[in-house]
Amino acid sequence: MKKVLGVIAMCAALTACEKTAKNGDTVIIDFAGFMGTEQFQGGTGYDYPLKLGSHTFVPGFEEQLVGVKVGESRDINITFPMDYYPEFAGKDVVFKVTVKDIK
Repeated sequence: MKKVLGVIAMCAALTACEKTAKNGDTVIIDFAGFMGTEQFQGGTGYDYPLKLGSHTFVPGFEEQLVGVKVGESRDINITFPMDYYPEFAGKDVVFKVTVKDIK
């Protein structure tokens, strides 16, 4: 019985690690934004719960997280919209994102 429970727990953990994020899921992420090689102020977050498809972040950000797995890191490349804050408007940036959990 003990062996069976151990296998069930291991499979449950494996399933969580193999799950890929889809629209409607909430991903728990750490992220840091870079313009060129410089990290920019206000572009960093830790343990941030982001619901994919909510359009909470700038266009193009959430869409690039569809299909991620727990523990995966991705570089999210976006161009800020022209009507964004003047210091960022139209600029290309990279967000380095690590997925910590998918709910």
